[in-house]
Amino acid sequence: MSYCVHCGVELDATATFCPLCHTKVVDPGHPPDTQSPKPFPTQPGEVPPIHKGAVAGAITAMLACVAVGCGVLNLFLKPGRGWSLYVIGATILLWFWIVLPLLARGIPLLARSFINVAAVALYVYLMSVDLDGWNWYIGLAVPIILWGGAVWLLLSLMLRVYRRSVISTVTILIGSVGVFLLGVEFFIDRWLTGQWDPSWSLVVFTICLCTVIPLVIIRRIPAVREEVRRRFHT
Repeated sequence: MSYCVHCGVELDATATFCPLCHTKVVDPGHPPDTQSPKPFPTQPGEVPPIHKGAVAGAITAMLACVAVGCGVLNLFLKPGRGWSLYVIGATILLWFWIVLPLLARGIPLLARSFINVAAVALYVYLMSVDLDGWNWYIGLAVPIILWGGAVWLLLSLMLRVYRRSVISTVTILIGSVGVFLLGVEFFIDRWLTGQWDPSWSLVVFTICLCTVIPLVIIRRIPAVREEVRRRFHT
């Protein structure tokens, strides 16, 4: 067994240079073995990237099999109930959220928001078909879905501007939750009683507001902001 004269690392019999410091191996008494395979690769390799279209096709096939399988099974198990609609709706949602971005890169934010809202609306509609709930779907579910889409669009626009700041991102997320739930109770109250009587959503909104205000102060005062970053490594 031979060793590198420069760094002392143990050398394989096939080595012509040190794998650690790249010093040339010169040993007239024991020339390198050029017939045996090298103990490590001598050429850099690269794993070819997986084509996004192939991934999208595989996921689509998997989701389609789940949807069709549950639909067929529903025909034999409890055919009076459309329980498979929940699974089919979930697969449609996953397709729009996972597969579509793989197939169409760079979708504009407004178009992506419309697609997401439409996918959620379709899923809830399939639920209403099973529950025979067209009235609550139109009067309650659709307004809440549209409200959620509007909040999500506004949230995405604001995160594009403040995404480099962790404090700003957390502030926007907390504030969006409070605003969304406030709207949810508004539509529920209007559907049930015809008037808005805020209760639980106002509590949640107040908690979110009381959390957002200190974060805004921290964001506005440079000294405090830097101290928070040092403390939490943000």
